[in-house]
Amino acid sequence: MANRLAHTTSPYLLQHADNPVDWWPWSPEAFEEARRRDVPVLLSVGYASCHWCHVMAHESFEDETLAARLNEHFVPVKVDREERPDVDAVYMEAVQAATGQGGWPMTVFLTADGEPFYFGTYFPPEARHGMPSFRQVLDGVSAAWTDRREEVAEVAGHIVADLAGRSLAHGGQGVPDESDLARALAGLTRDHDDARGGFGGAPKFPPSMVIEFLLRHHARTGSEEALRMAVSSCAAMARGGIYDQLGGGFARYAVDAEWTVPHFEKMLYDNALLCRVYAHLWRSTGSDLARRVALETADFLVRELRTAEGGFASALDADSEDAEGRHVEGAFYVWTPAQLREVLGEEDGAFAAARFGVTEAGTFEEGSSVLRLDAGEGTDSGSGDTGDGAAGEDAERIASVRARLLAARELRPRPGRDDKVVAAWNGLAVAALAETGAYFDRPDLVERATEAADLLVRVHLGENGRLARTSMEGRAGENSGVLEDYADVAEGFLALASVTGEGVWLEFAGLLLDVVLTRFAGEGGQLYDTADDAEKLIRRPQDPTDNATPSGWTAAAGALLSYAAHTGSEAHRTAAEGALGVVKALGPRAPRFVGWGLAAAEALLDGPREVAVAGPVGGELHRTALLGRAPGAVVAAGEPGGGEFPLLVDRALVGGEPTAYVCRHFVCETPTTDARELGRRLGG
Repeated sequence: MANRLAHTTSPYLLQHADNPVDWWPWSPEAFEEARRRDVPVLLSVGYASCHWCHVMAHESFEDETLAARLNEHFVPVKVDREERPDVDAVYMEAVQAATGQGGWPMTVFLTADGEPFYFGTYFPPEARHGMPSFRQVLDGVSAAWTDRREEVAEVAGHIVADLAGRSLAHGGQGVPDESDLARALAGLTRDHDDARGGFGGAPKFPPSMVIEFLLRHHARTGSEEALRMAVSSCAAMARGGIYDQLGGGFARYAVDAEWTVPHFEKMLYDNALLCRVYAHLWRSTGSDLARRVALETADFLVRELRTAEGGFASALDADSEDAEGRHVEGAFYVWTPAQLREVLGEEDGAFAAARFGVTEAGTFEEGSSVLRLDAGEGTDSGSGDTGDGAAGEDAERIASVRARLLAARELRPRPGRDDKVVAAWNGLAVAALAETGAYFDRPDLVERATEAADLLVRVHLGENGRLARTSMEGRAGENSGVLEDYADVAEGFLALASVTGEGVWLEFAGLLLDVVLTRFAGEGGQLYDTADDAEKLIRRPQDPTDNATPSGWTAAAGALLSYAAHTGSEAHRTAAEGALGVVKALGPRAPRFVGWGLAAAEALLDGPREVAVAGPVGGELHRTALLGRAPGAVVAAGEPGGGEFPLLVDRALVGGEPTAYVCRHFVCETPTTDARELGRRLGG
């Protein structure tokens, strides 16, 4: 059969290229084939580091007999959700509406017009726990298609009509005000797990966007409750098994409420967002724990995910080979007491077991444990502890133990890496590395951020100013960027402009945000996830709520607001305010799902402040400005009088000294040459 997936740029599709299933990539030709043969389309959606996607592939898609049945009665279409988030979003909405739940792999049966009529996620090879086998599903759908076609068409029609009626009307409802943000904070307080950190119960996901809101709210209002929840959540995650205690970086989520056992895949977006959050926590509190985690996570990004072209790969798999050669989840990361003793010797092995919670019974599978710090030690006060409860000789011993265990772990079979470069997630990484490098005097991290930004311009940004969603080995993919790509890349460029003093990044951000205004905006402040000239699906996706990353809608609002603060553009500020209408509508009722929008609203209520530093990039005033806690403040630094930043126009030196101007809407306070005074004005 034709191997249609072999020449794609998606690692996920390439994983399925040798299946006996006659896969098609998402394309008009696939649906035309279904129409020609008069059979349904089987849509299977997943991603390269998805554990249960691997399981279903091994159990079902590698089975010759089942594949033959699938090929005979269906046109099978394989989609990488990370390359086509629009396709994933539209059909996941249908799955969740029909079943009340969702996940990956996502399995949907469609008509040749793309209309869904039967849904599911993972299906086992044999029926169990009330779930039909995949073979039973195929037989049932095929029979319904053959014998009850009118019923299938009726179901599909109802679903499409329901989806079409879900267009949002939350834009332009006014901007969030003090009472809206206070109600959002109250809602988060109710949901906060005071005993274990985070929000809600198991499974627990890193609440990156919510923590950014809490830190900004504390900076603007002085709310100790907001800071308490941010510190509690960050400390619990950093001490738990969700954080890699040896190599740095965070897993996707914890399966339990205590952050002990993670789902072991490591995603670029989580680590970029959390790196930035911990850097901002350090900026607010001076916490050594936050400093350590921010730097270790940044180093993880560079060491483990950086590609040869200077970008950042999407993910590391959860699975790898264990000592018996089995491909299992978490094998690379977990330890037994015997393994610790083998690497460290009896005395240090016992010390490490106690320190990292490794027991004979185990906290994971088959007597193995996930490393975590003893919750009874080293509570982080933000006032100078080492971040792991250790000092002096004890700290040196822990450092030695970590180094030896990390070296030993490097000899294990490594998890696979999804080398696909996603524009949006690289934008998040650019922002995180630029700011972390600036805060902690790590120019190498700023260089890595700049190199990733260069790749986004060189490979992803076409001559027409449009972004490609992905690239692989320096070659742009065929799929167009979606709203989150434009918003998050602009966010990264704006952060890089503030750190480096290079105005070209402000120009590139403006280019991207102009596309947002012309191609992604609807009436009344609404935004859509796909451009107005993108491929037409059964509905145009539009979701203002955060998922694993900030929603494209609220990420765009934040970037538009920052760009307006840099340039004085009323068009961009007006668009940002219109987009934040959705936060006014949803924030007080569902704050956990619009954290990034709430953070943008904090910036709006604070101004945001515009800081112009007429003086050397990297000088004391510039560094002080970057460390200011004023929510969403933008910084321009460089030669006085103008140059590459509108904020520097007519900003002169005072007494021949480097001078800082703190402004709102380009109306400025008295200039200052005193770094301490500048810090005071910016809440430093």
